[in-house]
Amino acid sequence: MKILVCIKQVPESNKVQVDEVTGVLKRNSSESKMNPYDLYALETALRLKEKYGGSVDVITMGPPQAKSILYEAFAMSADEGAIITDRKFGGADVLATSYTLSQGIKSFGDFDLIICGLQTTDGDTAQVGPEVSEMLKIPCVCNVNKIIDVKDKSIIVDMDMSDDIERIEINYPCLITVQKDIVEPRLPSYLRKKATEHKQVKVFTLNDMVDKDEHHYGLNASPTKVQKISPPSSDKVQEKISGNIEEITDTIYQKLKAKKIVF
Repeated sequence: MKILVCIKQVPESNKVQVDEVTGVLKRNSSESKMNPYDLYALETALRLKEKYGGSVDVITMGPPQAKSILYEAFAMSADEGAIITDRKFGGADVLATSYTLSQGIKSFGDFDLIICGLQTTDGDTAQVGPEVSEMLKIPCVCNVNKIIDVKDKSIIVDMDMSDDIERIEINYPCLITVQKDIVEPRLPSYLRKKATEHKQVKVFTLNDMVDKDEHHYGLNASPTKVQKISPPSSDKVQEKISGNIEEITDTIYQKLKAKKIVF
């Protein structure tokens, strides 16, 4: 079975910069990491490979530095990796991102099962997975919290419907999005990290896509536009209070009372 995991590089903290003109995040302006939800997707794929055989490849979309999370995936036992990167892809909303990913996946190869994390920590839309499946014209199941069985032509999964659990059998090729409690992700292997640190990854630009019309990508193809975005402001103030116990206690009380925390 050939499995593909879609992973994404996200900001490591809320201290990010925003492009004042386009209103999108400057992804090269802060420390980044692999989207936490994607770690569960990758671990799910790796366990399927270990139990049933096959391969696990990873693909990401982003600026060139997003390639680093591919090497993190290699250190966790992923086989091959690809990055979709081009300035013309920048500023994409959910719809344009999903289309670009679908085009990149077509360029990467044919896969039986595509696994995505339920959502990303920088967007939280949970829409990319199902939209990619729609553009690839393959069936999709979201909110998967358990893999029940893997057959030659299908996979059986449990889907969390909030009020109950629905068991579904879905034929290959297909796409699933998994919840963060489906498995416990493994730690990257230092030995595998050293062994794969120079591993070649495939790079897909606009010229590598089946659809080479730049108007179908990035800001040009995004029907939703960000009017304004700003990072969270911090109002943390540190103050040292001196005095005896009664004075310190009274000062703290007065400050809490002023903020209406106590009355």
